[in-house]
Parts: sequence; C-alpha cells; structure tokens
Amino acid sequence: MSATLLTVEAAQAANLVLVGPEKGRQAVHDLVTAYRANRRTGSANTKTRGEVSGNNKKIYRQKGTGNARHGDKRAPIFVGGGVVFGPRPRDYSKKVTRSVRKLALRRVLGDLVRAGKISTVASFSVPDGKTKSFVATVHAAASPGKILIVSNGFDDQTYLAARNVAWAQLVTAADVNVEQLLLAHSVILVGDALQTIAQRSA
Repeated sequence: MSATLLTVEAAQAANLVLVGPEKGRQAVHDLVTAYRANRRTGSANTKTRGEVSGNNKKIYRQKGTGNARHGDKRAPIFVGGGVVFGPRPRDYSKKVTRSVRKLALRRVLGDLVRAGKISTVASFSVPDGKTKSFVATVHAAASPGKILIVSNGFDDQTYLAARNVAWAQLVTAADVNVEQLLLAHSVILVGDALQTIAQRSA
C-alpha cells in the first residue's frame, strides 16, 4: 500500500479550506475545552445537614453546661455532620457554534498539512483480521507514533485487527474531531475521506 503525502496544493484542489497559523487558535481552544467539559459527568455530591443521617434531638440542654449552645448533631462543625458549600451534581457541558467548529477544523487541518503529517491512500483493509497484518499495513503507510486512520467506513475484519493496537485509531470521516487530530502524530486519509472532511469544514 503506497501512501501519498498531502500537500497544500492537493488539499486546495480537493476544495479543502485551510487556515493559516494567524487565525483559529481561540476556536481550537474553545472546542477542545468543550469536548473535555462535555465528558464530565458532574456527579460529585456531598450531603447537607438536611440530608445526613441523624435526628433533630438537641445534643445537650441550652444552658448550664458551660458549652456553646447547639441544636442537633448534624451541624457542619461536628464529625458526621453535613457539608457546607460542598460539590453538588451539575452540568458542565458547553456549546460551541457551528462556525467556530468549522474554523477550528480548518486551522488544525492546515497545521497538519503544512507539517507534512497527512497522507492519503486509495484503500485500507486487513482481510485476515490479524493484528500483525494491521501493524505491517500501517507501518507501510506512516511513520511510528500515534496514528489516526480516517475513512468513510471500515469492514469488520479491519476493526477486529485494529482493536488491540493502542497507538492506532480508526475513525470515520464523518465523526473525526479536532481533539483526535491534535493528538495524532500522523493521519492517513483513505479513499474519499478527504472530500468528506472538506465538506464538513466548508
């Protein structure tokens, strides 16, 4: 399998709009921040004094003991009492506009193309479904490192061969995102994946 390095001219010929290093930096930051925030469950929770176990009985009489006056044992100053201003379940998700998403994608793609990290191949498959065959096929098309293989679709045998390889990831052109592209040392575009990405970033 022979891989061809994607040049700026070839990318432009495929109607892929690229953005230079002077534009889109904030868009990339905002989008990656949103990705990571949206993965948070926001399930951290502490109990208030109204939720911890215990009764409302006054722990000792109001006067005459020499101690400060207190009510029930669920007060925050006691061990086992409620928590003041502790974390409560919340939604961390952030929304990013479509124009910002497209700008971030164009910026990251532009950086990768100029760095010579994107290659194109006509097809990519591992018919025997073996990890050894998958590794040999990938190494023939890209240099070692974190490799992202993008196609419009993969067969079941190829997915089977790739599932045990930590440094390689298969993703469809319709689903690939900016964070995945940023983390990749090299990207392999299979078949018409370049056109699909060009349509997404237009």
